[in-house]
Amino acid sequence: MTTDTPSEQPFALGFLTVVDQSSQGLVGGYLLLNAHARPLEFHCTVPVRPNRAQEILYGATLEPFIYGEQIGPTLIKTSKLRPAAVFTDCCPALAAAAHVEPPLWLVLPPEPSAPNETDATEANQSEARFARRPDSAQNLPAGASRVRLGRNWVVGTKGSDSADAAVSSDSDKIAQVAATLDLSEPFERIRAAIQESQRGGR
Repeated sequence: MTTDTPSEQPFALGFLTVVDQSSQGLVGGYLLLNAHARPLEFHCTVPVRPNRAQEILYGATLEPFIYGEQIGPTLIKTSKLRPAAVFTDCCPALAAAAHVEPPLWLVLPPEPSAPNETDATEANQSEARFARRPDSAQNLPAGASRVRLGRNWVVGTKGSDSADAAVSSDSDKIAQVAATLDLSEPFERIRAAIQESQRGGR
């Protein structure tokens, strides 16, 4: 029997989200999937609640601090596997890109495609609709850039490894998986798993 060395680790994609458990606080969840969208690892945090002093002092920068400096890096660095890329559906979590090694991307909500549209038409329409989405340009970090991964639109930040993910050594594999996987779906698994763990802890 052989043991895996770091260079022999399986291909993995990470999915990071944060769930607001109201009075309990914010709970981060992190799921690693293989190329077939099967789970490899799952981690979640204890609830995090900023105190009143933090709310006052951090102001509008509180969410990027909690999501991107406390929750995100803690979960990503805890995992045994190094993913080829990490995806999140929480815009403030993009702040974690400066604190972790893997490329970090924000997954935009999927949109239905009209039949008989060409890829170019789809891309143009997605570009036009982007400004009307909840994660619109005014909510994204400065220098954010959009990239098409299969049927998914993602956003990375320039000046970090995230902006270079499309040319990384794993880019072909990432594109191949993203071509068949709805990158928004794993976040639903994470939220359900967090809810289940909360029930089990009662």
